Amino acid sequence: MYAVNINETNFSDEVIRSDRPVLLDFWAPWCGPCRMVGPIVEEIAQERTDIKVAKVNVDEQPELAGRFGVMAIPTLVVMKDGRITSQAAGARPKAQILAML
Repeated sequence: MYAVNINETNFSDEVIRSDRPVLLDFWAPWCGPCRMVGPIVEEIAQERTDIKVAKVNVDEQPELAGRFGVMAIPTLVVMKDGRITSQAAGARPKAQILAML
C-alpha cells in the first residue's frame, strides 16, 4: 500500500471513518525534516497493512493543519476510531514512529 493524500474532501472517509488506525503525516515539500521522514512513512505504508498511512500537505490544506493544532512540521498524528491517540512534532526515526502506533 501507499500513503493516501488527504484533503478536506476525503478526510472524513479516509481518516474519521477508517476501519484501521491512521498515521497522519503533516508535511510540506520545502521542509527538510519532512523530506527525511517522508521515505520512512512510505516504507511503513508498504509494510503495515493493518494501518492506513495518510499525508497532509500543510501548504495545500491549512484548515486541516489548523484543526490539529499543527505548529511545526513534520507532525505525526495517530488516530483510532476518529480520535487522536498520539501526536508528535519533529523528525523521528522509524522505531519511534512505530512505537506511536
